[in-house]
Amino acid sequence: MKTFASLFSGCGGFDLGFTAHGFRPKGAFDCDSEAVENFSANVEGPVNRVDLTVGIPNEHFLRGIDVLIAGPPCQGFSTVGKRLVNDERNHLLTLTGTLARRISPRVLVVENVSGALSGEHSRYLKSLDGTMRLAGYRTYTMRCQAADLGMGQLRRRVLFFAWRTGRDSQFTVPKVAPAELRAVLVGASKQPNHHPQRLNVHSREWQIAQRIRPGQKLSNVRGGKNAVATWDIPEVFGNITEQERTVLELLRRLRRQERQRDNGDADPVSLERLEAALGSRFHRLVERLVAKGYLKRVDGGIDLVGTFNGKFRRLAWDKPSCTVDTRFGSPRYFLHPTQQRGFTVREAARIQGFTDDYVFRGSEQAQFRMIGNAVPPPLGAMAAGLAKRLLGTAA
Repeated sequence: MKTFASLFSGCGGFDLGFTAHGFRPKGAFDCDSEAVENFSANVEGPVNRVDLTVGIPNEHFLRGIDVLIAGPPCQGFSTVGKRLVNDERNHLLTLTGTLARRISPRVLVVENVSGALSGEHSRYLKSLDGTMRLAGYRTYTMRCQAADLGMGQLRRRVLFFAWRTGRDSQFTVPKVAPAELRAVLVGASKQPNHHPQRLNVHSREWQIAQRIRPGQKLSNVRGGKNAVATWDIPEVFGNITEQERTVLELLRRLRRQERQRDNGDADPVSLERLEAALGSRFHRLVERLVAKGYLKRVDGGIDLVGTFNGKFRRLAWDKPSCTVDTRFGSPRYFLHPTQQRGFTVREAARIQGFTDDYVFRGSEQAQFRMIGNAVPPPLGAMAAGLAKRLLGTAA
């Protein structure tokens, strides 16, 4: 039986994919005490709470294993966050290569977000690639889409492979039609970790949710049928006139047309540009919209209040889910297709590919964090099948 160990193992999603393919676990390592507790209760094999920046305890027991897998933190690479090039967590991708060289597995598999391949951030993955090549490994980086594995989730990821087995391999995986959210969640209400928390009727959040249809989101910075602007919900955000709506919709277009910065996706609009488009009357309209809380003055220009790209995203039954992240239980970010609430832990776990016999423990906040940070077990299983090819065993 082939052996494997995992670094940055989290709650064990990656490991579950490998044990499902018959790999025998030799050890898992993570610094998160809650993740380690959940791993220990639900996943086969020994798990250790350890800060990998100071090394692996009893490292010599792992040397020469068949496969080393790793899911180093992705927050610094993700387009959802601040995406700082020098985020200290980014260096853990480089550390993975250092640890892998010492352990010397026959195959290394590393998972991360697709943002690890973009811009200046790509230097960390290039460093990992260079480290493994200098150690005599062949390498290959592939982009993955979870929905192509038949999952009910749109989740783009990167898998990095390094191997020293003397074998060639084609990194192809048959595509499967994505699952609809309805099929993924059927029966979830009867399973552990399902505790719906509905919004309080007539609360501010409930009133917003009432106006968001499946496939829509609350967004001031995008137009179209799938975006509901704050000014479309006057019972929450305040009434406006048709003239004021014209200003808001014009500003929404202009802020993306004349770029001044090299970051972000839009800029405040200059007073001169607004006056050229609207005439002298714009001053009065802008002042009213600033007073109503729809506009704000920024760096000598005018911008929308609430420039997030989307909150209160309501998922649709007949489509895959968007990416499950650590906020999936919050209705301010994600809404159930038909109920005025966010998702439960069990629903998030189902979408991530965890089976119902994985029972999460700890605070709900911690459970959502672990699920959102996990490698989906089906993606782990796909990686395990490719690793078997590199080892020369049947996939």
